[in-house]
Amino acid sequence: MPFGIETLILICVVVIIAFGLLVAIMKRYKKCPSDKVMVVYGNVGSNKDGTSRSSKCIHGGAAFVWPIIQAAEFLDLTPISISVDLQNALSRQNIRINVPSTFTVGISTENGVMQNAAERLLGLKLGQIQELAKDIIFGQLRLVIATMDIEEINADRDKFLDAVSRNVETELKKIGLRLINVNVTDISDESGYIEALGKEAAAKAINDAKRTVAEKERDGSIGVANANRDQRVSVSEANALAIEGENSAKVQVAMSDAQRREKEAEALRLATAAESIQAAKAREEAYAAEQQAEAARAAKEKATQEADVIVSTEIAKRKKELEAEAEAEQIRRKAAGEADAIRSRASGEADAIRSRMLAEAEGQKEILMKQAEGLRAIVEAAGGDPRAAAQLMLTDKMEDLIRIQVEAVKNVKIDKVTVWDSGEGKDGKNATAGYISGLMKSIPPLNEMFQMAGMELPPFLGSEKKEAAPAPQAESEALNA
Repeated sequence: MPFGIETLILICVVVIIAFGLLVAIMKRYKKCPSDKVMVVYGNVGSNKDGTSRSSKCIHGGAAFVWPIIQAAEFLDLTPISISVDLQNALSRQNIRINVPSTFTVGISTENGVMQNAAERLLGLKLGQIQELAKDIIFGQLRLVIATMDIEEINADRDKFLDAVSRNVETELKKIGLRLINVNVTDISDESGYIEALGKEAAAKAINDAKRTVAEKERDGSIGVANANRDQRVSVSEANALAIEGENSAKVQVAMSDAQRREKEAEALRLATAAESIQAAKAREEAYAAEQQAEAARAAKEKATQEADVIVSTEIAKRKKELEAEAEAEQIRRKAAGEADAIRSRASGEADAIRSRMLAEAEGQKEILMKQAEGLRAIVEAAGGDPRAAAQLMLTDKMEDLIRIQVEAVKNVKIDKVTVWDSGEGKDGKNATAGYISGLMKSIPPLNEMFQMAGMELPPFLGSEKKEAAPAPQAESEALNA
Protein backbone atom coordinates (compact mmCIF):
# COMPACT_ATOMS: atom_id res chain seq x y z
CA MET A 1 0.00 0.00 0.00
CA PRO A 2 2.77 2.52 0.80
CA PHE A 3 4.44 1.59 -2.48
CA GLY A 4 1.34 2.57 -4.31
CA ILE A 5 1.22 6.02 -2.68
CA GLU A 6 4.84 6.75 -3.51
CA THR A 7 4.27 5.62 -7.06
CA LEU A 8 1.21 7.84 -7.31
CA ILE A 9 3.14 10.79 -5.92
CA LEU A 10 5.94 10.17 -8.38
CA ILE A 11 3.49 9.97 -11.23
CA CYS A 12 1.90 13.24 -10.14
CA VAL A 13 5.29 14.91 -9.93
CA VAL A 14 6.19 13.67 -13.39
CA VAL A 15 2.86 14.84 -14.75
CA ILE A 16 3.30 18.27 -13.12
CA ILE A 17 6.81 18.59 -14.51
CA ALA A 18 5.64 17.49 -17.95
CA PHE A 19 2.75 19.98 -17.82
CA GLY A 20 5.10 22.73 -16.71
CA LEU A 21 7.46 21.90 -19.54
CA LEU A 22 4.54 21.88 -21.95
CA VAL A 23 3.34 25.26 -20.69
CA ALA A 24 6.89 26.66 -20.93
CA ILE A 25 7.23 25.32 -24.45
CA MET A 26 3.88 26.82 -25.42
CA LYS A 27 4.93 30.21 -24.01
CA ARG A 28 8.19 30.14 -25.93
CA TYR A 29 6.34 29.47 -29.19
CA LYS A 30 5.79 33.02 -30.42
CA LYS A 31 3.19 33.93 -33.02
CA CYS A 32 3.68 37.14 -35.05
CA PRO A 33 0.59 39.32 -35.71
CA SER A 34 0.00 40.67 -39.20
CA ASP A 35 0.65 44.29 -38.11
CA LYS A 36 4.03 43.52 -36.51
CA VAL A 37 7.43 42.08 -37.34
CA MET A 38 8.90 39.64 -34.82
CA VAL A 39 12.66 39.92 -34.36
CA VAL A 40 14.34 36.88 -32.84
CA TYR A 41 17.86 37.67 -31.68
CA GLY A 42 20.57 35.81 -29.84
CA ASN A 43 21.93 32.54 -31.16
CA VAL A 44 19.92 32.39 -34.40
CA GLY A 45 22.42 30.60 -36.60
CA SER A 46 24.82 31.83 -39.25
CA ASN A 47 24.69 33.19 -42.78
CA LYS A 48 25.67 31.34 -45.95
CA ASP A 49 29.16 32.86 -45.81
CA GLY A 50 29.71 31.51 -42.31
CA THR A 51 29.22 34.76 -40.38
CA SER A 52 26.85 34.75 -37.46
CA ARG A 53 23.43 36.30 -37.93
CA SER A 54 22.45 39.17 -35.67
CA SER A 55 18.73 38.44 -35.81
CA LYS A 56 15.94 36.65 -37.63
CA CYS A 57 12.85 38.57 -38.80
CA ILE A 58 9.46 36.93 -39.10
CA HIS A 59 6.29 38.53 -40.50
CA GLY A 60 2.96 36.75 -40.54
CA GLY A 61 4.12 33.46 -39.02
CA ALA A 62 5.40 31.86 -35.83
CA ALA A 63 8.67 30.54 -34.41
CA PHE A 64 9.94 28.78 -31.33
CA VAL A 65 12.18 30.99 -29.23
CA TRP A 66 14.63 28.93 -27.29
CA PRO A 67 14.97 29.97 -23.69
CA ILE A 68 18.22 31.44 -22.39
CA ILE A 69 19.94 31.54 -25.81
CA GLN A 70 17.24 33.46 -27.71
CA ALA A 71 14.80 36.34 -27.14
CA ALA A 72 12.13 38.03 -29.26
CA GLU A 73 10.77 41.55 -29.67
CA PHE A 74 8.27 43.13 -32.05
CA LEU A 75 8.50 46.05 -34.49
CA ASP A 76 5.20 47.87 -35.07
CA LEU A 77 4.13 48.20 -38.72
CA THR A 78 1.72 51.06 -37.99
CA PRO A 79 2.26 53.89 -40.56
CA ILE A 80 4.07 56.95 -39.20
CA SER A 81 2.96 60.38 -40.44
CA ILE A 82 5.78 62.95 -40.61
CA SER A 83 5.07 66.64 -41.22
CA VAL A 84 7.99 68.26 -43.06
CA ASP A 85 7.73 72.05 -43.20
CA LEU A 86 10.69 72.79 -45.46
CA GLN A 87 11.55 76.52 -45.57
CA ASN A 88 13.96 78.46 -47.85
CA ALA A 89 15.04 75.50 -49.94
CA LEU A 90 17.38 76.64 -52.74
CA SER A 91 16.26 75.64 -56.26
CA ARG A 92 18.45 75.28 -59.33
CA GLN A 93 17.64 78.93 -60.22
CA ASN A 94 18.99 80.08 -56.83
CA ILE A 95 15.48 81.06 -55.73
CA ARG A 96 14.45 79.94 -52.27
CA ILE A 97 11.07 78.26 -51.97
CA ASN A 98 8.90 76.82 -49.19
CA VAL A 99 7.65 73.24 -49.63
CA PRO A 100 5.36 72.13 -46.79
CA SER A 101 4.63 68.42 -47.15
CA THR A 102 3.55 65.30 -45.31
CA PHE A 103 5.33 61.94 -45.58
CA THR A 104 3.91 58.61 -44.46
CA VAL A 105 6.48 55.90 -43.70
CA GLY A 106 6.48 52.50 -42.02
CA ILE A 107 8.64 49.52 -41.16
CA SER A 108 9.36 47.61 -44.37
CA THR A 109 8.52 43.91 -44.70
CA GLU A 110 10.87 43.44 -47.65
CA ASN A 111 13.61 40.85 -47.16
CA GLY A 112 16.89 42.56 -46.42
CA VAL A 113 15.24 45.90 -45.61
CA MET A 114 13.38 44.23 -42.74
CA GLN A 115 16.78 43.03 -41.47
CA ASN A 116 18.02 46.65 -41.54
CA ALA A 117 15.02 47.67 -39.44
CA ALA A 118 15.83 44.96 -36.90
CA GLU A 119 19.44 46.12 -36.65
CA ARG A 120 18.79 49.91 -36.50
CA LEU A 121 15.27 50.50 -35.15
CA LEU A 122 14.73 47.71 -32.60
CA GLY A 123 14.22 49.22 -29.19
CA LEU A 124 13.55 52.77 -30.45
CA LYS A 125 10.33 54.51 -29.59
CA LEU A 126 7.91 55.84 -32.19
CA GLY A 127 9.04 59.47 -31.66
CA GLN A 128 12.69 58.53 -32.10
CA ILE A 129 11.95 56.68 -35.34
CA GLN A 130 9.92 59.66 -36.55
CA GLU A 131 12.75 62.15 -35.87
CA LEU A 132 15.31 59.88 -37.56
CA ALA A 133 13.16 59.58 -40.70
CA LYS A 134 12.43 63.32 -40.65
CA ASP A 135 16.14 64.18 -40.78
CA ILE A 136 16.64 61.89 -43.78
CA ILE A 137 13.59 63.32 -45.59
CA PHE A 138 14.74 66.92 -45.03
CA GLY A 139 18.12 66.25 -46.61
CA GLN A 140 16.80 64.37 -49.63
CA LEU A 141 14.01 66.89 -50.22
CA ARG A 142 16.52 69.77 -50.33
CA LEU A 143 18.69 67.72 -52.69
CA VAL A 144 15.83 67.09 -55.13
CA ILE A 145 14.73 70.77 -55.10
CA ALA A 146 18.30 71.88 -55.84
CA THR A 147 18.30 69.83 -59.07
CA MET A 148 15.01 71.19 -60.48
CA ASP A 149 13.66 74.52 -61.74
CA ILE A 150 10.65 76.16 -60.11
CA GLU A 151 8.65 75.68 -63.33
CA GLU A 152 9.26 71.91 -63.19
CA ILE A 153 8.35 71.70 -59.51
CA ASN A 154 5.19 73.76 -59.91
CA ALA A 155 3.93 72.49 -63.29
CA ASP A 156 5.06 68.86 -63.41
CA ARG A 157 4.12 67.82 -59.86
CA ASP A 158 4.24 64.09 -60.73
CA LYS A 159 7.87 64.37 -61.83
CA PHE A 160 8.76 66.21 -58.62
CA LEU A 161 6.98 63.67 -56.39
CA ASP A 162 8.56 60.78 -58.30
CA ALA A 163 12.06 62.21 -57.79
CA VAL A 164 11.35 62.85 -54.09
CA SER A 165 9.93 59.35 -53.59
CA ARG A 166 12.85 57.71 -55.38
CA ASN A 167 15.55 59.56 -53.39
CA VAL A 168 13.81 59.42 -50.03
CA GLU A 169 12.88 55.75 -50.25
CA THR A 170 16.45 54.78 -51.19
CA GLU A 171 17.76 56.40 -48.01
CA LEU A 172 14.93 55.12 -45.81
CA LYS A 173 15.60 51.53 -46.86
CA LYS A 174 19.04 51.82 -45.29
CA ILE A 175 17.42 52.03 -41.84
CA GLY A 176 14.60 49.58 -42.61
CA LEU A 177 11.78 51.97 -43.50
CA ARG A 178 9.71 52.27 -46.64
CA LEU A 179 7.89 55.29 -48.07
CA ILE A 180 4.12 54.82 -48.21
CA ASN A 181 2.87 58.21 -49.39
CA VAL A 182 4.05 61.76 -50.18
CA ASN A 183 1.68 64.71 -50.08
CA VAL A 184 2.94 68.20 -50.99
CA THR A 185 0.32 70.69 -49.81
CA ASP A 186 1.51 73.93 -51.37
CA ILE A 187 4.66 75.48 -52.84
CA SER A 188 5.47 79.15 -52.36
CA ASP A 189 8.42 81.54 -52.54
CA GLU A 190 9.19 84.87 -50.92
CA SER A 191 9.94 86.62 -54.22
CA GLY A 192 6.45 85.94 -55.65
CA TYR A 193 7.80 84.09 -58.71
CA ILE A 194 5.36 81.18 -58.43
CA GLU A 195 2.45 83.58 -57.91
CA ALA A 196 3.48 85.46 -61.05
CA LEU A 197 3.53 82.18 -63.01
CA GLY A 198 0.00 81.46 -61.79
CA LYS A 199 -1.22 84.90 -62.80
CA GLU A 200 0.35 84.48 -66.23
CA ALA A 201 -1.38 81.10 -66.73
CA ALA A 202 -4.69 82.52 -65.49
CA ALA A 203 -4.43 85.49 -67.86
CA LYS A 204 -3.69 83.16 -70.77
CA ALA A 205 -6.66 80.93 -69.88
CA ILE A 206 -8.96 83.96 -69.63
CA ASN A 207 -7.81 85.25 -73.01
CA ASP A 208 -8.29 81.83 -74.60
CA ALA A 209 -11.79 81.59 -73.12
CA LYS A 210 -12.68 85.07 -74.37
CA ARG A 211 -11.36 84.21 -77.81
CA THR A 212 -13.39 80.95 -77.86
CA VAL A 213 -16.58 82.76 -76.80
CA ALA A 214 -16.06 85.37 -79.53
CA GLU A 215 -15.53 82.64 -82.13
CA LYS A 216 -18.67 80.79 -80.99
CA GLU A 217 -20.73 83.96 -81.11
CA ARG A 218 -19.39 84.66 -84.58
CA ASP A 219 -20.27 81.12 -85.73
CA GLY A 220 -23.74 81.50 -84.21
CA SER A 221 -24.34 84.79 -86.03
CA ILE A 222 -23.17 83.26 -89.31
CA GLY A 223 -25.41 80.21 -88.75
CA VAL A 224 -28.45 82.38 -88.06
CA ALA A 225 -27.78 84.45 -91.18
CA ASN A 226 -27.36 81.27 -93.29
CA ALA A 227 -30.58 79.80 -91.86
CA ASN A 228 -32.50 82.99 -92.66
CA ARG A 229 -31.08 82.98 -96.16
CA ASP A 230 -32.05 79.33 -96.73
CA GLN A 231 -35.50 80.04 -95.36
CA ARG A 232 -36.02 82.97 -97.70
CA VAL A 233 -34.72 80.95 -100.67
CA SER A 234 -37.03 78.02 -99.85
CA VAL A 235 -40.03 80.29 -99.37
CA SER A 236 -39.27 82.07 -102.65
CA GLU A 237 -38.93 78.76 -104.49
CA ALA A 238 -42.19 77.49 -102.97
CA ASN A 239 -43.94 80.73 -103.89
CA ALA A 240 -42.54 80.50 -107.40
CA LEU A 241 -43.80 76.93 -107.78
CA ALA A 242 -47.19 77.89 -106.36
CA ILE A 243 -47.41 80.89 -108.65
CA GLU A 244 -46.36 78.74 -111.59
CA GLY A 245 -49.12 76.22 -110.81
CA GLU A 246 -51.66 78.96 -110.31
CA ASN A 247 -50.61 80.59 -113.55
CA SER A 248 -50.98 77.31 -115.41
CA ALA A 249 -54.45 76.77 -113.97
CA LYS A 250 -55.41 80.34 -114.63
CA VAL A 251 -54.11 80.11 -118.20
CA GLN A 252 -56.18 76.99 -118.81
CA VAL A 253 -59.26 78.66 -117.34
CA ALA A 254 -58.54 81.95 -119.11
CA MET A 255 -58.41 80.21 -122.50
CA SER A 256 -62.24 80.16 -122.47
CA ASP A 257 -62.67 83.66 -121.18
CA ALA A 258 -60.43 86.35 -122.74
CA GLN A 259 -61.76 89.20 -120.70
CA ARG A 260 -61.21 87.49 -117.41
CA ARG A 261 -57.78 86.36 -118.64
CA GLU A 262 -56.84 89.96 -119.27
CA LYS A 263 -57.94 91.07 -115.80
CA GLU A 264 -56.31 88.12 -114.12
CA ALA A 265 -53.08 88.78 -116.04
CA GLU A 266 -53.12 92.39 -114.87
CA ALA A 267 -53.73 91.29 -111.27
CA LEU A 268 -50.95 88.70 -111.58
CA ARG A 269 -48.56 91.37 -112.84
CA LEU A 270 -49.35 93.65 -109.93
CA ALA A 271 -48.99 90.81 -107.42
CA THR A 272 -45.66 89.73 -108.91
CA ALA A 273 -44.34 93.27 -108.76
CA ALA A 274 -45.43 93.64 -105.15
CA GLU A 275 -43.80 90.33 -104.22
CA SER A 276 -40.57 91.34 -105.97
CA ILE A 277 -40.53 94.64 -104.10
CA GLN A 278 -41.11 92.88 -100.78
CA ALA A 279 -38.46 90.29 -101.57
CA ALA A 280 -35.99 93.06 -102.45
CA LYS A 281 -36.77 94.83 -99.19
CA ALA A 282 -36.32 91.60 -97.25
CA ARG A 283 -32.93 91.00 -98.93
CA GLU A 284 -31.93 94.60 -98.21
CA GLU A 285 -32.80 94.19 -94.52
CA ALA A 286 -30.94 90.88 -94.41
CA TYR A 287 -27.85 92.44 -95.98
CA ALA A 288 -28.03 95.32 -93.49
CA ALA A 289 -28.29 92.85 -90.59
CA GLU A 290 -25.33 90.87 -91.94
CA GLN A 291 -23.33 94.09 -92.30
CA GLN A 292 -24.09 95.03 -88.68
CA ALA A 293 -23.12 91.53 -87.54
CA GLU A 294 -19.80 91.75 -89.43
CA ALA A 295 -19.14 95.21 -87.98
CA ALA A 296 -19.84 93.91 -84.47
CA ARG A 297 -17.57 90.92 -85.08
CA ALA A 298 -14.79 93.19 -86.36
CA ALA A 299 -15.13 95.42 -83.30
CA LYS A 300 -15.04 92.39 -81.04
CA GLU A 301 -11.96 90.98 -82.83
CA LYS A 302 -10.26 94.37 -82.51
CA ALA A 303 -11.07 94.56 -78.80
CA THR A 304 -9.83 90.99 -78.30
CA GLN A 305 -6.54 91.69 -80.07
CA GLU A 306 -6.07 94.95 -78.15
CA ALA A 307 -6.73 93.08 -74.89
CA ASP A 308 -4.18 90.41 -75.90
CA VAL A 309 -1.58 93.05 -76.68
CA ILE A 310 -2.25 94.97 -73.46
CA VAL A 311 -2.18 91.81 -71.33
CA SER A 312 1.02 90.59 -73.06
CA THR A 313 2.62 93.99 -72.52
CA GLU A 314 1.59 94.05 -68.86
CA ILE A 315 2.90 90.50 -68.39
CA ALA A 316 6.21 91.36 -70.06
CA LYS A 317 6.48 94.50 -67.92
CA ARG A 318 5.67 92.58 -64.75
CA LYS A 319 8.13 89.85 -65.75
CA LYS A 320 10.93 92.39 -66.17
CA GLU A 321 10.06 93.94 -62.82
CA LEU A 322 10.08 90.52 -61.20
CA GLU A 323 13.40 89.65 -62.83
CA ALA A 324 14.88 92.91 -61.58
CA GLU A 325 13.49 92.32 -58.10
CA ALA A 326 14.69 88.70 -58.19
CA GLU A 327 18.18 89.83 -59.21
CA ALA A 328 18.27 92.38 -56.39
CA GLU A 329 16.93 89.76 -53.99
CA GLN A 330 19.61 87.33 -55.15
CA ILE A 331 22.31 89.93 -54.48
CA ARG A 332 20.94 90.52 -51.01
CA ARG A 333 20.67 86.76 -50.36
CA LYS A 334 24.27 86.13 -51.39
CA ALA A 335 25.43 88.97 -49.18
CA ALA A 336 23.34 87.61 -46.30
CA GLY A 337 25.17 84.27 -46.41
CA GLU A 338 28.55 85.84 -45.56
CA ALA A 339 27.91 87.74 -42.32
CA ASP A 340 25.33 89.94 -40.65
CA ALA A 341 27.32 93.13 -41.13
CA ILE A 342 28.10 92.40 -44.80
CA ARG A 343 24.49 91.45 -45.42
CA SER A 344 23.28 94.76 -44.00
CA ARG A 345 25.78 96.76 -46.03
CA ALA A 346 25.03 94.83 -49.26
CA SER A 347 21.30 95.29 -48.75
CA GLY A 348 21.84 99.00 -48.24
CA GLU A 349 24.00 99.18 -51.36
CA ALA A 350 21.40 97.32 -53.41
CA ASP A 351 18.67 99.66 -52.17
CA ALA A 352 20.88 102.68 -52.82
CA ILE A 353 21.68 101.50 -56.37
CA ARG A 354 18.03 100.89 -57.08
CA SER A 355 17.06 104.29 -55.61
CA ARG A 356 19.82 106.03 -57.55
CA MET A 357 18.81 104.33 -60.80
CA LEU A 358 15.17 105.24 -60.19
CA ALA A 359 16.15 108.84 -59.39
CA GLU A 360 18.33 109.04 -62.52
CA ALA A 361 15.50 107.61 -64.62
CA GLU A 362 13.05 110.12 -63.15
CA GLY A 363 15.51 112.97 -63.71
CA GLN A 364 16.17 111.92 -67.30
CA LYS A 365 12.44 111.66 -67.85
CA GLU A 366 11.89 115.17 -66.47
CA ILE A 367 14.71 116.57 -68.64
CA LEU A 368 13.28 114.95 -71.78
CA MET A 369 9.76 116.15 -70.92
CA LYS A 370 11.01 119.72 -70.34
CA GLN A 371 12.98 119.61 -73.62
CA ALA A 372 9.89 118.31 -75.40
CA GLU A 373 7.78 121.12 -73.90
CA GLY A 374 10.39 123.69 -74.94
CA LEU A 375 10.57 122.34 -78.50
CA ARG A 376 6.77 122.28 -78.66
CA ALA A 377 6.66 125.92 -77.51
CA ILE A 378 9.26 126.91 -80.15
CA VAL A 379 7.26 125.18 -82.90
CA GLU A 380 4.08 126.91 -81.71
CA ALA A 381 5.90 130.27 -81.63
CA ALA A 382 7.02 129.63 -85.23
CA GLY A 383 3.40 129.19 -86.31
CA GLY A 384 3.61 125.40 -86.45
CA ASP A 385 6.38 125.42 -89.11
CA PRO A 386 9.18 122.97 -88.10
CA ARG A 387 11.67 124.60 -90.53
CA ALA A 388 11.00 128.06 -89.10
CA ALA A 389 11.39 126.61 -85.56
CA ALA A 390 14.78 125.10 -86.52
CA GLN A 391 15.86 128.46 -87.94
CA LEU A 392 14.82 130.19 -84.70
CA MET A 393 16.91 127.76 -82.68
CA LEU A 394 19.94 128.18 -84.97
CA THR A 395 19.54 131.96 -84.85
CA ASP A 396 19.55 131.80 -81.06
CA LYS A 397 22.83 129.81 -81.13
CA MET A 398 24.45 131.86 -83.93
CA GLU A 399 26.12 134.29 -81.52
CA ASP A 400 27.80 131.40 -79.70
CA LEU A 401 28.96 129.85 -83.01
CA ILE A 402 30.50 133.16 -84.16
CA ARG A 403 32.13 133.58 -80.75
CA ILE A 404 33.67 130.11 -81.04
CA GLN A 405 35.07 130.95 -84.52
CA VAL A 406 36.53 134.22 -83.28
CA GLU A 407 38.05 132.50 -80.25
CA ALA A 408 39.72 130.01 -82.62
CA VAL A 409 42.03 132.71 -84.08
CA LYS A 410 41.92 135.26 -81.26
CA ASN A 411 45.00 134.05 -79.45
CA VAL A 412 47.07 133.23 -82.54
CA LYS A 413 50.33 135.18 -82.19
CA ILE A 414 52.34 135.99 -85.30
CA ASP A 415 55.69 137.41 -84.29
CA LYS A 416 57.02 137.86 -87.79
CA VAL A 417 55.83 137.28 -91.35
CA THR A 418 58.32 137.36 -94.23
CA VAL A 419 56.93 137.54 -97.76
CA TRP A 420 59.11 137.54 -100.90
CA ASP A 421 57.11 139.54 -103.35
CA SER A 422 58.21 139.23 -106.95
CA GLY A 423 55.92 141.94 -108.12
CA GLU A 424 52.74 141.56 -110.07
CA GLY A 425 50.90 138.31 -109.44
CA LYS A 426 47.77 136.63 -110.73
CA ASP A 427 44.66 138.81 -111.10
CA GLY A 428 46.70 141.87 -110.29
CA LYS A 429 47.56 140.64 -106.77
CA ASN A 430 51.03 140.20 -105.40
CA ALA A 431 52.10 137.51 -102.90
CA THR A 432 51.49 139.77 -99.90
CA ALA A 433 47.92 140.46 -100.99
CA GLY A 434 47.26 136.77 -101.61
CA TYR A 435 48.59 135.86 -98.18
CA ILE A 436 46.44 138.45 -96.40
CA SER A 437 43.39 137.45 -98.44
CA GLY A 438 43.88 133.76 -97.67
CA LEU A 439 44.38 134.47 -93.97
CA MET A 440 41.13 136.42 -93.79
CA LYS A 441 39.21 133.79 -95.75
CA SER A 442 40.23 131.05 -93.32
CA ILE A 443 37.36 132.25 -91.12
CA PRO A 444 33.97 131.37 -92.69
CA PRO A 445 31.97 134.56 -93.51
CA LEU A 446 28.72 135.12 -91.64
CA ASN A 447 26.68 134.78 -94.83
CA GLU A 448 28.14 131.30 -95.55
CA MET A 449 27.43 130.19 -92.02
CA PHE A 450 23.77 131.18 -92.41
CA GLN A 451 23.61 129.38 -95.77
CA MET A 452 25.04 126.17 -94.21
CA ALA A 453 22.25 126.40 -91.61
CA GLY A 454 19.66 126.74 -94.40
CA MET A 455 19.03 130.46 -93.75
CA GLU A 456 19.80 133.80 -95.35
CA LEU A 457 20.95 137.01 -93.80
CA PRO A 458 18.25 139.63 -93.29
CA PRO A 459 18.44 142.49 -95.83
CA PHE A 460 19.41 145.04 -93.17
CA LEU A 461 22.62 143.04 -92.43
CA GLY A 462 23.72 143.31 -96.06
CA SER A 463 23.98 140.91 -98.93
CA GLU A 464 26.87 139.07 -100.45
CA LYS A 465 28.75 141.06 -103.08
CA LYS A 466 32.19 141.07 -104.59
CA GLU A 467 34.51 143.73 -103.32
CA ALA A 468 37.36 145.16 -105.23
CA ALA A 469 40.69 143.64 -104.45
CA PRO A 470 42.70 145.93 -102.12
CA ALA A 471 45.74 147.57 -103.56
CA PRO A 472 49.01 145.79 -102.86
CA GLN A 473 50.33 148.87 -101.22
CA ALA A 474 47.32 149.10 -98.88
CA GLU A 475 47.65 145.44 -97.98
CA SER A 476 51.31 145.87 -97.25
CA GLU A 477 50.58 148.84 -95.05
CA ALA A 478 47.92 146.82 -93.24
CA LEU A 479 50.43 143.96 -92.77
CA ASN A 480 53.06 146.35 -91.41
CA ALA A 481 50.51 147.88 -89.05
